Amino acid sequence: MDLFDSPLEKERERYEYLCKEIEKHNELYYVHASPEISDYEYDMLMKELEEIERKYPQFRTPYSPTQRVGGKVIDEFKSVEHSVPMLSIDNTYNEGEIKEFNNRIRRTLDIEGDIGYVVELKIDGVAVAIRYSNRIFSQAVTRGDGFRGDDITENARTIKSIPLRLSDTAPNSLEVRGEIFMMNKELERLNQIREELGEEPFRNPRNTTAGTLKQKDPRQVAQRRLSAFFYEVILDETNKNLIKTHTDTLNFLKEWGFPVNPHWKACKNIEEVIEYCNSWREKRYSLEYEIDGMVIKVNEHAIRDKLGTTSKSPRWIIAYKFPAETARTKLLNIKIQVGKTGALTPVAEMEPVPLAGTIVKRATLHNFEELERKDIRIGDTVEIQKAGEIIPQVIRPIIELRPPEAQPFPLPELCPVCGSKVQKDPEGVFYRCLSADCPAQLKQKIQHYAQRRAMDIEGLGPALVEQLVDKGLVKNIADLYRLTKEQLVQLERMGNKSADNLINAIQESKNRPLNALLYGLGIRHVGQHLAEILANQFRNIDDLMNVEIEKLKEISEVGPVVARSIKDFFSTKANIELIEDLKKLGVRTYETGENTGTVKNILDGKTFVVTGTLKNYTRDQIEQQIKQLGGKVTSSVSKNTDFVLVGENPGTKYEKAKQLGVKTITEIEFVDMIKEGI
Repeated sequence: MDLFDSPLEKERERYEYLCKEIEKHNELYYVHASPEISDYEYDMLMKELEEIERKYPQFRTPYSPTQRVGGKVIDEFKSVEHSVPMLSIDNTYNEGEIKEFNNRIRRTLDIEGDIGYVVELKIDGVAVAIRYSNRIFSQAVTRGDGFRGDDITENARTIKSIPLRLSDTAPNSLEVRGEIFMMNKELERLNQIREELGEEPFRNPRNTTAGTLKQKDPRQVAQRRLSAFFYEVILDETNKNLIKTHTDTLNFLKEWGFPVNPHWKACKNIEEVIEYCNSWREKRYSLEYEIDGMVIKVNEHAIRDKLGTTSKSPRWIIAYKFPAETARTKLLNIKIQVGKTGALTPVAEMEPVPLAGTIVKRATLHNFEELERKDIRIGDTVEIQKAGEIIPQVIRPIIELRPPEAQPFPLPELCPVCGSKVQKDPEGVFYRCLSADCPAQLKQKIQHYAQRRAMDIEGLGPALVEQLVDKGLVKNIADLYRLTKEQLVQLERMGNKSADNLINAIQESKNRPLNALLYGLGIRHVGQHLAEILANQFRNIDDLMNVEIEKLKEISEVGPVVARSIKDFFSTKANIELIEDLKKLGVRTYETGENTGTVKNILDGKTFVVTGTLKNYTRDQIEQQIKQLGGKVTSSVSKNTDFVLVGENPGTKYEKAKQLGVKTITEIEFVDMIKEGI
């Protein structure tokens, strides 16, 4: 009997046919909104496919439609570096600002003629990057801080509008970027179920989408029926010249099988851009999903390249945000919050009011100068809005409705928490508590220090921090490393196992990289990205503490204000003592295994890809080690890769390395390489 006519081979052919047929109907339904078969017929195809996989599990592939129902529970969301930063987009709020955006580009390019743009709807969802290898879905990463995001591969796999296998016309390897969102009808469906179960309904699609993507069980994600639109492509060196314009991008995306929002327009000039934006101010309410504005992009990629980017956003793109929704409510009280740097922020507590899909009870008053300027008083009826339809803020009081007994809110003289004197910033608008011992500041500092992007002390949440500070167990950050199990088990909701886990997490934090420590210290104006720059520049904390302020100013992204803030922090006696204390307690304050203040960049210029499970490193640890020694870690193998570090159960990257002739090394060989200085 001919092997190719065997029953097994026929079943395999049927299996491949069903996979392609079901994905075709997924694309017709979710991408093109033009289904060709009924739900019943679709279900029968799925049922047949599932039956074949039960009989022949060896047939199952990563791109099988059955894999969308959700796999095993995720222990944690790993942090992944973006191949190209996912920068934020500057906003505009009126026609004048849109015209100024156009004029700024013309001035930069020194041209007088019109510039072509593409205008798209700004989907109110969660930005995501999706990577494909050999045209097969391989990884999904959230935007995160723009430089690193969370790996949500298994959750994204459940979204039916995201193709698991691309058409044959697509490049072998590529990355696409887009927005994951929830249809309004799906939110209504979920809320109906939640109400029947007596659970609190979800407030809006965007927050529900963000929360859904952080679910640890992909099966729950599958049940919430998220959707996606894509609008950007990142190609490798081989294919980078394939796309010349943004209209090319959108057309290719659709051809390759990606869902592209149909509502976009190529505009010849800025007048057409404004007209198209205005046409959607009212039309947006007829959509089946939420948008919060329009996105305006220069069409020609050659012009984009000339314009470049700032450290925060590209110069060739801008968002037009629709005017914010507003509501009126009564101001019941003004509470003062104390932040980690001692800044006092007034917060409005109000009668609950619905606004832009949420129930608002609290809103920011920004600062006391703003509070005084607007003359907002307790008892006022106030108008509130969502800034960018996200953060509630009080716009103004309705003076004609003001009760006669309402009095101006007094400027603070003492900290509401510790009673210490407060002082206004000499060149700013904030009042600050001057006490280094303020418990409110300390609580905020500890929470900031323990967060995942800083020292990553799992289990050290706000409620526990409250107890530790209130009971006097922690009087500064260093005291965290002196906590004992005996002390912890005396606290509320803290058993033996929880205490052990927290002690272990605190001890593990001692080995976090220098950039995590610098960010965790809460130095004013030093965010996560700047902490990485400082760590790479100075390599140990002593050199940073002793650097002259003029040298700091020379660093990219460090201006006079930031330089002064860094210098002031490390010149303060309490902070100097804190750093010395952390060193004595074993916290790593340098960028390599040698506490010398100098680093030999033995991996300088070398590019690594890591695949498989390592025995002695987590993925984050090995990536940090490579970067600290001057190397670079990328997510995909190319001819420019120097080494592929292979652990147990390697994936397709190992095969790709062999195909391209890229050198592969084991974990032991990597360690030997470091010892021998490569």
